[in-house]
Amino acid sequence: MHDSMNVYFDNAASTVVRDEAVEAMVRVMKDGFGNPSSMHAYGRRAKGELENARKSVASALGARPENIYFTSGGTEADNWAILRVCDSLSRKGRHIITSAIEHSAVLDPLRMLESKGFEVTYLTPDNNGRIPVDVFSAALREDTVFASIMLVNNEIGAVNPLSGYSHEIKRRGLDTILHSDAVQGLCKIPFSVKSTGADLISVSSHKLHGPKGIGALYVSDKIKLTPLILGGSQERSIRGGTEALPAIAGFGEAVRLGYIELDVTTPVISNLRQYTVDSLKTQIPGIKFIGEGDSPFILCISLPSYKSEVLMNYLDGEGIYVSRSAACKKGARSRTLEAMLLKNDIIDGSLRISFSRYSSRNEADYFVQTLKKGAETLLKVK
Repeated sequence: MHDSMNVYFDNAASTVVRDEAVEAMVRVMKDGFGNPSSMHAYGRRAKGELENARKSVASALGARPENIYFTSGGTEADNWAILRVCDSLSRKGRHIITSAIEHSAVLDPLRMLESKGFEVTYLTPDNNGRIPVDVFSAALREDTVFASIMLVNNEIGAVNPLSGYSHEIKRRGLDTILHSDAVQGLCKIPFSVKSTGADLISVSSHKLHGPKGIGALYVSDKIKLTPLILGGSQERSIRGGTEALPAIAGFGEAVRLGYIELDVTTPVISNLRQYTVDSLKTQIPGIKFIGEGDSPFILCISLPSYKSEVLMNYLDGEGIYVSRSAACKKGARSRTLEAMLLKNDIIDGSLRISFSRYSSRNEADYFVQTLKKGAETLLKVK
């Protein structure tokens, strides 16, 4: 029954664009092609599309539309938040807190700031991949101006206690600005601006069935954000460049629907993840599970006696698409799993399976059967 089955289990890297988002994009390309900055009817129509999408993103974050700024994706949102805000705070202090398991879109700009005289503390996760509140609190100092900790880890799905961090900042009477890369969280786990207490939140469209090349940054009222991209009065004069309206409309529609469906999707995916875990346990002796599955959408496993590239290639040949640790890393050993102090054979045999609202039990069955066959067929690493 599975002869020609295709199973896409790499949704943490990117998701299929849902039909409704595609329709919104096509509609805007055909009928809303005006420039949102133009004053005529076509411009006004385009502007309406832009603001509708902004309302959808704001609503999913529990924010006001005027606090949402569109970007080219999560990477730009992270860079913008980190580089411009830290630059504006440098007179108050130069200490920054982050975690050793952040996405490169956070770590690379922080390394750039280190070269300019900032001091960055890299927190180590516990054995479930989370940064405990007491560890965060112990790193806070009078001169800590900025902290950036992701909401959901993209490799093992660990969810960090952001509200605990913001509580500690307030309790100690500090002015530390809290940023979170919530790219793997939006429309996947319930959270809001208020529940996290974050001052800046980065989100991205292509992780939730919207198009690539579009994301957003939530900016609280207390922050006076300066531009990273100059050259126009768009996005309330702090991000130059004509807005990518088709992508924005697709993002808006994907978020609007994803947020409505959240209460239904999450339990379904939780059940699917648990079903997959149970099947793997019974079918493949010696399999290891990494993390506790805080986010039901991500499952990190390891077959310690194998190499993940070999397993991936085998699965690929059978029409199953997963990834080894993070897709953006291209072959380097997983930073997250190393920071969790896992043994090398566990890291080297690790695979990330990431589900979406379109994943099914049939697909999970085929994946487990195929991985079992692969584990029996492939030679173990000596």
